[in-house]
Amino acid sequence: MTRIVTRSVPARAQWQLEQEGVHPLLARLYAARGIRSRAELDNALSALLPPAELTQADAAAVLLADAIEADARILIIADYDCDGATACAVGVRALRAFGGRVDYLAPNRFAYGYGLSPQIVDLAATACDGGPPDLIVTVDNGIASVEGVARAQELGIAVLVTDHHLPGEQLPEADCIVNPNQPGCTFASKNLAGVGVIFYVMLALRAELRSRGAFADGRKEPNLAALLDLVALGTVADVVRLDRNNRILVSQGLQRIRAGRLTPGLRALFVAAGREPAKATAFDLGFLIGPRLNAAGRLADMSLGIECLLSEDESRALTIAQQLDALNRERREIEAGMQEQALAWLEQNQTLASAPLAPGEADGDAAAGIALFNADWHQGVVGILAARIRERLHRPVFAFARGDNGEIKGSGRSIPGLHLRDALDLMSKRAPGLLLRFGGHAAAAGATLREDDFARFRDLFAEVAGELLSPADLTQTLETDGTLEAGYFSLDTVRLLEDEVWGQGFPAPVFADEFVVDSRRVLKEKHLKLRLRKGNLRFDAIRFNGTDAPAGDRLRAAFRLSINDFNGVQSTQLMIEGFADCEG
Repeated sequence: MTRIVTRSVPARAQWQLEQEGVHPLLARLYAARGIRSRAELDNALSALLPPAELTQADAAAVLLADAIEADARILIIADYDCDGATACAVGVRALRAFGGRVDYLAPNRFAYGYGLSPQIVDLAATACDGGPPDLIVTVDNGIASVEGVARAQELGIAVLVTDHHLPGEQLPEADCIVNPNQPGCTFASKNLAGVGVIFYVMLALRAELRSRGAFADGRKEPNLAALLDLVALGTVADVVRLDRNNRILVSQGLQRIRAGRLTPGLRALFVAAGREPAKATAFDLGFLIGPRLNAAGRLADMSLGIECLLSEDESRALTIAQQLDALNRERREIEAGMQEQALAWLEQNQTLASAPLAPGEADGDAAAGIALFNADWHQGVVGILAARIRERLHRPVFAFARGDNGEIKGSGRSIPGLHLRDALDLMSKRAPGLLLRFGGHAAAAGATLREDDFARFRDLFAEVAGELLSPADLTQTLETDGTLEAGYFSLDTVRLLEDEVWGQGFPAPVFADEFVVDSRRVLKEKHLKLRLRKGNLRFDAIRFNGTDAPAGDRLRAAFRLSINDFNGVQSTQLMIEGFADCEG
């Protein structure tokens, strides 16, 4: 059973926010998330941290401005996820608006792997019309590409790395590196997504061009705020921490989307998802729009997604968005089959053992960290599978699929308490040569190893996770905002909460209370539909992808508020996040 706890609310901070005119419910929620004054809620663009504070952003601006003035060939190398796609689109759109001669390359992840490899540089050397590029710009990758940058310089190609991933022990010898997480960078927001980093570089570039008089002859300055819809999408989809700076970027992007000032490609993706831009929320960006873009990178290559975001033709953008929607449906089908295999194996073994999904391979030992491998799994979907198993078992999970040349490629997802990239780094030190490549964040990471070494990885991952995680970490805990006053179970409250920006590190409100169960039934064999009662109030409630609930006519539930729209009639609905035993 899930342990449901209540966030502490500093009374002084809540009172202060209320005195400053913040809605009482929002004051309580914000105070619990560390907000101490209304000034911290100012989401105006003027409140953004200055680009000059981001280390080497000014140097990058000079490098790009020189390239534009020289009519040099600029090639953006994109990553294959939503953050990479939006970062590429922001870079291409801004550089073209500044008069740059720019193209992009989104290498197939299955053929070339992750980052700026020497093979990708060789491919890039033939990608531009008229000869090799003069300048390569990486977006959302490159901080670990020591060999790739060296290869580019062998070919006489300058390299600007823009990234946000954690660096390794050795930095690439690029002409310029912009990364808030590189050593020596004092930028206050370490949580920029890749799209946020390139957006900051473009802000610095505009300032550099302005200082050179590029707009003095009456030429209109490009409005970089027009790119904030893409910045918001990439930031939310990459699940980076929504510190104040990121909340400003997302808030400004959502305002533009709701006002109808969004790029044709993003508008087309909203149509494909069946959502109205005017009602857009951060949830829509993260769970409906982002996955449709990610599907291109998971099953094919991200060029299709980038073309959607770059298109100025509404009809063409809609055609591409429909193709992306079809890829996403295919991805869901593949994922469902893989998840069924994984869960069947786990149920059969009745253990949290970290063993491959192959007959006779399980050792039956419980593990703090789980590693799974199936030769038939799809490389592009193992990350989602790892996330699903993590959610179900509350353990850090790696899922691997077969690659080429005897290698397997895995994607991991972690739980609070275990920094996944640091865990891999520790493993690489304990077992030199085990990990051929690895990288990532605290919550998500990737690794490549030889198939014959999977058992070693499985056992070492379980060992390291067991050392780094405490028993409390391994207990699934759901943090909530406590009970909700009866007057707030309303559509107005749902809309009030949906208008705000919530996400990683600034979680959406989840409440908890005890209810009487009037009825329960299972939908489609995997969703639980409930009719709940609290005093004189009655609610429809649903728990997706879970049918277990405490027996009896009373239960304690953690829930989010949502709107159920049925035949044009709207009502408040509870989205169940978890159950716990009733108190007393």
